[in-house]
Amino acid sequence: MAYDAELADRVRELVASERGVEEKKMFGGLAFLINGNMSVAVSSKGGLMVRVPPDDTERLLARDHVEPMIMAGRETRGWLRVSLDGIKTKRQLS
Repeated sequence: MAYDAELADRVRELVASERGVEEKKMFGGLAFLINGNMSVAVSSKGGLMVRVPPDDTERLLARDHVEPMIMAGRETRGWLRVSLDGIKTKRQLS
């Protein structure tokens, strides 16, 4: 499954004012790097992978449509998955 191009456009618009933004195709999705660090990715599985401060993870997991990011069977600290239902509006996305 390819990543959602419309969602990529929405993320692109959101990060456009940041300096040092690069886009890179990774893992079948599209990652947005800021100053060389991946900050968000439009997932080929739908929704987003979002980098968060590790200390905020538990608080953010309490939100609807947010779950831990699992890679190779392990939870990836500092990263969350947000389903499409959690980012329908511009406010939810930002």
